[in-house]
Parts: sequence; structure tokens; C-alpha cells
Amino acid sequence: MNALKNKVQLIGNAGNNPEIKIFAGGKKFVRLVIATNENFYNDKGEKVTDTQWHNVTAWGKAAEIIEKYVTKGKELAVEGRLMHRSYDDKNGEKRYITEVVVSDVLLFGK
Repeated sequence: MNALKNKVQLIGNAGNNPEIKIFAGGKKFVRLVIATNENFYNDKGEKVTDTQWHNVTAWGKAAEIIEKYVTKGKELAVEGRLMHRSYDDKNGEKRYITEVVVSDVLLFGK
């Protein structure tokens, strides 16, 4: 069961073009937002689409693939782990963020 701990898989569309940073030694880091959609029918029988936005980060080879092939709107699948962190904004207020740290990426379409 150890392999099932803290594992996330998402299939969605890139909500923005990837933000790329290159650190000393050439290590790449990418930040991206992925939108996932769920369709259902409400009480009135109307079809409703619920869109969720997910913060995604990647390092190394996964970051290189995302940088090279992913643009806004591109459909992709990511697998990774959830990470929670906090930071102080410019006003000194504590902010919290949850993101998926990507270990594998799969691209769809052309």
C-alpha cells in the first residue's frame, strides 16, 4: 500500500502557458495551472459543467517536456503528489497553497 500514498492523477487542459525558471546548474522548474471539468445534471435536468483549477509544478525532465510541448489549452495528464505550503505575501499576511508536484506527464492530441 505504500505506493498508493499521496498520489494524484489529473487529466485536463493547461489554463495558461507554462512559467519557466532555470536555476544554477541548468535545473528547470515549471509552474502551470490545469483545468479539469466534470459534467452533471442539476435538479432541473440542466447539464452543468464544474471546472476546477489545479496548481501544478514540475522539475527536471517533466519540466522540460511541459516547456517544450504544452501551451494554453493543451490537453495533458499529470501524475504526482500533493504538496501544501504557506508563504507571507507583500502585506505580511500568511497565504496557503496546495499544488501537484509532477513526476510523470502524458500529452494528448497533436
